[in-house]
Amino acid sequence: MTEIFGIPTQALAGQLLIGLINGAFYAMLSLGLAVIFGLLNIINFTHGAQYMMGAFAAWLLLSKLGIGYWWSLLIAPVALGAFGVLIERTMLSRLYKLDHLYGLLLTFGLALVLQGLFQNEYGSSGQPYRLPQEFAGAFDLGFMMLPRYRAWVVVASLIVCLTTWYVIERTKLGSYLRAATENPTVVQAFGVNVPRMITLTYGFGVGLAALAGVMAAPIYQVSPQMGANLIIVVFAVVVIGGMGSIGGAILTGFGLGVIEGLTKVFYPEASNTVIFVIMVIVLLIRPAGLFGKER
Repeated sequence: MTEIFGIPTQALAGQLLIGLINGAFYAMLSLGLAVIFGLLNIINFTHGAQYMMGAFAAWLLLSKLGIGYWWSLLIAPVALGAFGVLIERTMLSRLYKLDHLYGLLLTFGLALVLQGLFQNEYGSSGQPYRLPQEFAGAFDLGFMMLPRYRAWVVVASLIVCLTTWYVIERTKLGSYLRAATENPTVVQAFGVNVPRMITLTYGFGVGLAALAGVMAAPIYQVSPQMGANLIIVVFAVVVIGGMGSIGGAILTGFGLGVIEGLTKVFYPEASNTVIFVIMVIVLLIRPAGLFGKER
């Protein structure tokens, strides 16, 4: 068996795959956070709970209504996006002129409420979600077996992330969104309904979290704690990439997932803290993050 730095190639490739899969979810969740913060200036601590609700939506659709994975990829993000619109209109819209701390406290409290409701209803143990039949089996790469579903997760998340980046950075709609963060009064003077744009943007960010939850359901156990366990790492990813930076969220999410996977091979004891160590170093050198703008 071939080795690299004394590590079997198969073990190294396996950890790289795990890192890529984790990075795919880091990227999608941090992308949603970056979109919301970039336009609303709200640090959305509810994001982890919304990710969890997306996974539960897929599980409920399958177990209660017999609706499978593919329809869940559409229904869950739309339904949770509508829920996000309701939250923005009834709660967050009242906080835009206040300090960031109020939005953080509100979304943190809301996340605890949502997690508590699901835990009270479904308990703490995870619920299994059946792997879609189309993704049964694995690709034989010679040095390792690559599960089809995990390959799909990486490819699909890349498509979603790059499409979102393109829309925000390269289209007329994206230019309106970016302009609205700088001077909403001027943008509104051109006939753009800025409040509606803000509401839909928050709904879109929540929809991204729900989409990530649906994609995570066949890999991880669907449980009320799944978002809480992930959101702290995702916030570290966003800080490293730069708050509000779309490209930074994507690149940093995938990159840190790979670094975390490699750390599990070469120094397993540090795998749970390596992202936070990197965050501290980046903040000391560049407080705005790797791709953030200095203010």
